Amino acid sequence: MSNFEYIIASLPFLTRDFQYAQGQGFQDVIDEIRENLSDKDNAALDFLLKGFQASEAQFYREALQHSVPFIRGYFSFDLDLRNAKVRYLNRQLGRPEELDIVTLAEEEGLEEPLREFEEDRKVEDALSLGDLVEREKALDDVSWEKADKLSTFHYFDLTAVLAYVVKLNIANRWLALDEERGKELFRKLVSEIRGTFKGVNYQE
Repeated sequence: MSNFEYIIASLPFLTRDFQYAQGQGFQDVIDEIRENLSDKDNAALDFLLKGFQASEAQFYREALQHSVPFIRGYFSFDLDLRNAKVRYLNRQLGRPEELDIVTLAEEEGLEEPLREFEEDRKVEDALSLGDLVEREKALDDVSWEKADKLSTFHYFDLTAVLAYVVKLNIANRWLALDEERGKELFRKLVSEIRGTFKGVNYQE
């Protein structure tokens, strides 16, 4: 059985300046989480981590049929986000807008069911930003907010852990690209974890 309260209580493994502790990194945090997850929950974590690198239709097809609601919700959003970025790039390059779009039903000759993309307006606003760094920040903010929304009222369960890992992955990427942005996101993670124990949004 997974020990969710211990996992949440142990997070994040960060120093006072919101970087990893000496000698630690993203994988060390993941390994610590794994030690307190059941085999079934570790399999869900494996799938989530795999999704950070995936872009093919087969992965998304499996994700949207996954038994874990957070995985279904997050990767439905992630697919729509990916396709929105591809369409934007196609427009900028003067290519057909639907070129390289990932669809899930074409192999079976079926029409893909319509899914509402709630974040469509925010993503469009982010993609319209001229500065590439600001654009990436805005897109990651949308992904962060989606993880928050999908984990609302989840404090000590698998959903809370998976949402944390999504946000940790975002912060980790920015720590490598932009130290100040990475520290800013880690500070946000720390505040959110503290808020979990108060049962409300924690404010410094």
